[in-house]
Amino acid sequence: MGPISIGLILIAVLFLLVLLGMRIAVALMAVAFAGVWIIRGNFDLAMKLMSISAYNGVANYLFATIPLFVLMGHLVSISNVGKDTFDVAESLLRRLLGGLGVATVAANTVFAAVTGVSIASAAVFTKVAVPEMTRHGYRASFAAGTVAGSSVLGMLIPPSLLLIIYGVLAEQSIGRMFIAGLVPGILLAVGFVALITAMARFAPRFVFTKQHLDSQLEKREPGARMSGAEVGRKLTPIVLLVVFVLGGLYSGFFTPTEAGGVGAFAALVIAIVRRSLDLKKWWAVLTQTGTISVGILVLLVAASFYSQMLAVAGIPSAIGQFVQGSGLGATGFLIVYVGLILLLGMILDSSSILLIVVPIAAPIAQSLGFDLAHFGIITVIAVEVGLLTPPFGISIFTVHSTLGYEKTSLESIFVGALPFVGVMLAILAAIAVFPQLIVG
Repeated sequence: MGPISIGLILIAVLFLLVLLGMRIAVALMAVAFAGVWIIRGNFDLAMKLMSISAYNGVANYLFATIPLFVLMGHLVSISNVGKDTFDVAESLLRRLLGGLGVATVAANTVFAAVTGVSIASAAVFTKVAVPEMTRHGYRASFAAGTVAGSSVLGMLIPPSLLLIIYGVLAEQSIGRMFIAGLVPGILLAVGFVALITAMARFAPRFVFTKQHLDSQLEKREPGARMSGAEVGRKLTPIVLLVVFVLGGLYSGFFTPTEAGGVGAFAALVIAIVRRSLDLKKWWAVLTQTGTISVGILVLLVAASFYSQMLAVAGIPSAIGQFVQGSGLGATGFLIVYVGLILLLGMILDSSSILLIVVPIAAPIAQSLGFDLAHFGIITVIAVEVGLLTPPFGISIFTVHSTLGYEKTSLESIFVGALPFVGVMLAILAAIAVFPQLIVG
């Protein structure tokens, strides 16, 4: 049996192990180690490659970006910055038909620019936006679906952990990936806003409760206007963070790692000034940051070893030759690739999908003429669709568990998020057809 056949069998074994519930990092390590050992017949070589992967995963300065941005996101979350951003958007947009849904998307967009984690956005705005929307006559399923749908912006608008992971796996500049994600993230947010306003006007029964439509409560209850001084006070922290982090990053003044450090320090100052950080919360922030960061770094170490095993087996080059010889071409390959990711999104989490497919697909895409930054944005959007699709749909589960409402079923939240999946697929198609939309 040749190396390619062994490699393909081991990829199938990897999927089987993950589906059986084995930790993705353990599965990647085990399959990679077994692959190198079997293909080369050298136990010492397998141990050596594993140690090199582990060292590179710890020694790479770029990886410091991960814990710094995770720390910043946690500090921002406990400082109630997300709630203040939603309050301002609610005050400014409530008179608009569907305004609270638009406010949720607007607040999530701004919040995404300083957190980079979709699950954090889903948890924060479930507590803040859903009760307010249901109080003003929105269907609970639509309110929860809006929060879940707009939460995916956290993984596209930079800084984004998925863009960092993709950049590491595809050996692309993290700063370039951040810049590449900016325009698609804004397009996605605009698409969500257009969806909500169109549905509120043309399909109101999907958005509002029957009682609300009968009484037209929203038109008679405009709500208290927020003063300019209060708007400034609530928005100052988030604006400062965006200016410090993204301004320094896009101007070239900071590297991505330095931007993470500056952002984490600024978020710490905001938390202290707002008196939202005591010793107990500080310890919780540190432990959560450590848990998430170590988990991601271990995954990246395992993925690096897995990539080396694929190279030893010759899998990427063999699949690339097959694609070129099959007549699929670049377009056919992209369609098959996106379809595979959408299927995997129904059963695996985002990071696992990236770790499994990017080491195989990125070299093939590059050989077919794709710019890897463009290919990365397509990959991340396709992966993010999986956050909203059953049966896995981790954003949906996060919203459901945070709500704790027995009357809001998991199935109804999936239905509420379904239109947002349609927008994501439309933006994905537009970006695939018009690579000029990717800046950088």
